[in-house]
Amino acid sequence: MIIEKEHSINEDEFKDKVVLVTGANRGFGLAVTMDLARAGATVIMLGRDLGSLEYAYDAVVDAGLTEPMLYPLDLEGATPENYQELQDNLLNQFGRLDGLVHNASILGTQMPIEQYDIKLWYSTLQINLSAPFMLTQFLIPALLKSDDARVIFMSSTVGREARAYWGAYSVSKFGIEGFAKTLSEELEKTKISVNTVNPGKMRTEMRRAAYPAEDSSTVPLPEEKSQAIAFLLSSSSPKINGEQLTISD
Repeated sequence: MIIEKEHSINEDEFKDKVVLVTGANRGFGLAVTMDLARAGATVIMLGRDLGSLEYAYDAVVDAGLTEPMLYPLDLEGATPENYQELQDNLLNQFGRLDGLVHNASILGTQMPIEQYDIKLWYSTLQINLSAPFMLTQFLIPALLKSDDARVIFMSSTVGREARAYWGAYSVSKFGIEGFAKTLSEELEKTKISVNTVNPGKMRTEMRRAAYPAEDSSTVPLPEEKSQAIAFLLSSSSPKINGEQLTISD
């Protein structure tokens, strides 16, 4: 299903709503955060590095948008206790969670499986697949307290169509697609919807690493596509569940 990249979001669409975005300190995650905060959401910006989170926080506040909350967490090394602490803090402060955007991921490397570094394989799957599983598991209680909770997993073309040399990244995104579909069926009778979104081409650090010879000026900026995520999280969007969505170029 194709989702148009441009949407008009009312400035109070997300008033009093709480949304957690992983990888919110840069790139597409920051663009999504800005769109949500512009529409009144309190965004919990989760990222590995406090310094870059603070820089992103300043960008949101300096733009006159709704003040976000920072939550530094290293998804590669996070333990169940860390996720439990996040759940406790979130419920104590907000009482619920209205949206969850799994955006954080790493590319790993592009090479034949035969030569793939085992430690990098584990790290990529941990950050891109196992961490979203654990984070979701611990945040379901908070999502269930919302009247209309929406979970979005950022996917990729190589998570839907196999492509040689994409290694652990491709495998992790195929895993995300399967995990999201399973979760959507388990939560079908609740107020939580679960979908995956392939954003397509974007001018990000990961894209530059994957396609170093590409002319980046021909690639859309993250800000040109982030409105689609805000729309899907909003009550203005028809509630769909268990779908594979793709943002138009």
